[in-house]
Amino acid sequence: MDQQKIGKFIANERKEKGLTQAALAEKLGITDRAVSKWETGKSLPDASLMLELSEILGISVNELLTGERIKVDDYKKIAEENLLEMKKKEEINNKKLLHFYIIINILGFLSLGAFIGIAVLADISWLLRSIIIGLAIMVFGITTACCFKIDHDAGYYMCPNCDHRYVPSMALITFAPHMGFTKYMKCPKCQKKGWHKKVLSK
Repeated sequence: MDQQKIGKFIANERKEKGLTQAALAEKLGITDRAVSKWETGKSLPDASLMLELSEILGISVNELLTGERIKVDDYKKIAEENLLEMKKKEEINNKKLLHFYIIINILGFLSLGAFIGIAVLADISWLLRSIIIGLAIMVFGITTACCFKIDHDAGYYMCPNCDHRYVPSMALITFAPHMGFTKYMKCPKCQKKGWHKKVLSK
């Protein structure tokens, strides 16, 4: 997707509707700075805003993602191209999040080991030893919570029985038995239990 082209298209359509950046931002419940970033090609509208933005500008979501008005004959082809582009972008973003998950996990375990090593091996008072162990537990708890949040937000889990892809609740992400990015859960669609694998797109 060409962000510059989309930005210019948003700006043109906004002006045709007689709206200022501030007026458009107010209708969407965002800042005019966000609208300015779209129109200068620095960022794209969030997926949750695309439908409302399209309705305000009197265009389709496909036209918004393409950055131009679409002829009826080309509509289906361009819609498919936009869907594939969005799927690819989602996969890339989710892959980055999962890499971040691995880094945080490693740092959490290294910090825990380092703190406990110092607490056990260093010649220090029991009070200082208790503080260090407390810090170790706190740091490990924070990194673990971050990992669970990333696991919840990045991608989907796929049922091995019916291939349904879904986002589990935070409780399932936290407490379900797991091996890496595979968790033993009940599918919300077919209700069968199994080892559900992490996938990057729906």
